Amino acid sequence: MKIARVETFAVPPRWLFCRVETDDGVVGWGEPVVEGRAATVRTAVHELAELLIGKDPMRIEDHWQVMTKGSFYRGGPVLSSAVAGLDQALWDIAGKTLGVPVHVLLGGPVRERVRAYSWVGGDEPAEIADAVQAQVEAGFTAVKMNASGRMNRIASTRDIDAVVQRAATAREVLGPDRDFAMDFHGRFNMANSRRVLPYLAPLNPLFVEEPLLPEHTHLLRDVVTATTVPVATGERLYSRTDALPALQAGIAVLQPDLSHAGGISEVRRIAALAETFDVLVAPHCPLGPLSLAASLQIAFSVPNFLIQEQSIGIHYNAGAEVLDYVVDREVFRFDEGHLNRPTRPGLGIEVDERVVRAADGKTPDWRGPIWRHPDGSFAEW
Repeated sequence: MKIARVETFAVPPRWLFCRVETDDGVVGWGEPVVEGRAATVRTAVHELAELLIGKDPMRIEDHWQVMTKGSFYRGGPVLSSAVAGLDQALWDIAGKTLGVPVHVLLGGPVRERVRAYSWVGGDEPAEIADAVQAQVEAGFTAVKMNASGRMNRIASTRDIDAVVQRAATAREVLGPDRDFAMDFHGRFNMANSRRVLPYLAPLNPLFVEEPLLPEHTHLLRDVVTATTVPVATGERLYSRTDALPALQAGIAVLQPDLSHAGGISEVRRIAALAETFDVLVAPHCPLGPLSLAASLQIAFSVPNFLIQEQSIGIHYNAGAEVLDYVVDREVFRFDEGHLNRPTRPGLGIEVDERVVRAADGKTPDWRGPIWRHPDGSFAEW
């Protein structure tokens, strides 16, 4: 069995899928994308495909090593995401060839269902109560929301009050038996994170995410030690070596993304590294069905898993939904806020190839917003 063809598909709302086919007709799927840079990653996937065509797809680790270390320049979001999607597809082929789910190949399941959370936005504070209530009624036991929009370099009283009010509103709706998490999205600097976290602590969030930008990970320990609130980060860390300083800083939750951090192969190793620091793993996944399917293979096979992000119904999925691209939607059916263990071979889903091919190229190149402070200077997000 040899790899015969690699194809990519840019589909709405902002996703990139890759399809790897062998000479005997086995097909594996993956999701290699950097939000806002899908076209760039698409090019990288096809460059890497040159290393795979004609090779045995079952040599997954060897391919991962060659793709990540076979050139002088390594790492970064574009290369790591391109590798991630191809790695997912190779694991999908392996599982289908052997007739088992990927998590069985990773050592077998360690649980029968995984807890998931749903997004409730948070950009419009007035809508939080209704949005959280809707998720409670849908059976979810946890939600996540943005802590703020643009944040002043030194937060004003109004800024802080707005963040705390979002959290208080969510807690009031959720009560004491459900959880909420707040995503700071790197919009806060160290001073602002240290100022607001003491106000959030009495509301007991499950975690606060990305209180600092990833390039400021060397400052993360100062944030961690200033609060009892569990600190999470990791969506913009692409390898074990990227994750190590955050683990050494004392974070509670690591959030590698299966479509960014080198795929199933590397995230499994990142999870093992996190386990040595007594840190839980909550895979970051605001993307499409293949990214979620790959995340679940990790969730069902690593012992230090906490909770799974997913983007079904998320507020920024415009023009298409996660379930639009799968044949059987039951694999992603929620059961009391949980997802049950997939038992189908490979990644556990069947991609609706007809829909994917028809959707290819029918989405504009999505770009993230450019934010500015009132004085006109650039505002990070």
